[in-house]
Amino acid sequence: MDEKRKISLERASQLYEEIEDYLAFKDEFLRETAEIRDVLSQKHKEELLNFFGAGEKEWNDWHWQLRNRISSVSLLSKFIKLSDSQYRMFEEVSAKYRWATTPYYLSLMDYEDMTYPINMMALPSSAENDSSGELDPMSEEYTNPAPCITRRYPNRLIINVTSSCAMFCRHCQRRRRIGESDRIESEENIAQAIEYIKNSREIRDVLITGGDPLMLPDEMLENIIRQVRAIEHVEIVRIGTRLPVTMPQRITPELVDMLSKYHPLFINVQFNHPGELTKEAVTACERIVNAGIPMGNQMVFLKGINNDKYVVQLLNEGLLKARVRPYYIFHPKQVKGTKHFEITVEEGLKIMKYLRGHTSGLAIPQYILNAPNGLGKIPLLPRYIEESDEDHVKLLTWEGREVEIEY
Repeated sequence: MDEKRKISLERASQLYEEIEDYLAFKDEFLRETAEIRDVLSQKHKEELLNFFGAGEKEWNDWHWQLRNRISSVSLLSKFIKLSDSQYRMFEEVSAKYRWATTPYYLSLMDYEDMTYPINMMALPSSAENDSSGELDPMSEEYTNPAPCITRRYPNRLIINVTSSCAMFCRHCQRRRRIGESDRIESEENIAQAIEYIKNSREIRDVLITGGDPLMLPDEMLENIIRQVRAIEHVEIVRIGTRLPVTMPQRITPELVDMLSKYHPLFINVQFNHPGELTKEAVTACERIVNAGIPMGNQMVFLKGINNDKYVVQLLNEGLLKARVRPYYIFHPKQVKGTKHFEITVEEGLKIMKYLRGHTSGLAIPQYILNAPNGLGKIPLLPRYIEESDEDHVKLLTWEGREVEIEY
């Protein structure tokens, strides 16, 4: 064996050692998913269908999923056995913050372990009684120059078209808008928002969000998209949704056929844990992408759910397999009732630093902190520059090795 090949093989062995622990984690996660989680989800699905007296046709109908959302502790207790103290806690938190989950998402939960990530994202917790934080940490109420509009940047803005979601995530930054019932913005308010965009020639990028805009009927959603697309200076339209995750049945052929008429159109989704990447969710994403609509993922760092380097790597690599580009990882906002999900910036940066070199660049999103009071996104990057001057720069590689570049 020549010396070059020997050095190459030694280096390959070193690289394998770098990834060996992750491979063991991945194998165990996938084994558990295949042998346990998938079996449990199917069992839960059958129990739910039996309870509601429904079949596969109803299960795959998003209208049925919405009609049968679980939103009361009395109904939840039919499926998940709750202690007396848990029952009282659910009622107490429900009085403060509305919650609901679809039968589909409930079927993914662990009925024995309330700390399972899927449960934590959907079901109330006593930790929500912590009153620290703000209901509107982004000061959205002070950045809406017209009804439905949120504007923080010179050439792009948001239209919030509804407060409705299929599931009310416990970490939601807009929990203040949920209210006691689902609400769609009035035609008058949406018309004023469209008019504002028409009169603002600098706006080239419009994000339609909510709530979740895909909760609107196809015709209503199309009417909004059509009006925005008709504005000459608007170059791209984006949609922010979590329905491919929480109610993938909504992503119908009719919906994507309608959306595909309005290119360039982009959809950003929010997967936070690899347990959400089910066959149904992946199929929904593939249906969107096959219609020529690029997809990005906007994960949120959440303590106890995904503040783990291997969980983030597995999620992002799974997203790429589904042709969803990991786009952002958001640092958790200080929203009232969500303190238990917060992590430190240092913890987030440590995970981001791990990803570099351990997975492909396509699987590494930007780590973003939203500045308070609506002052915009701040990218957070691990530190790679050790020192520099006009003649040289000393850097760290992904393995922590020092290299020096002379100018």
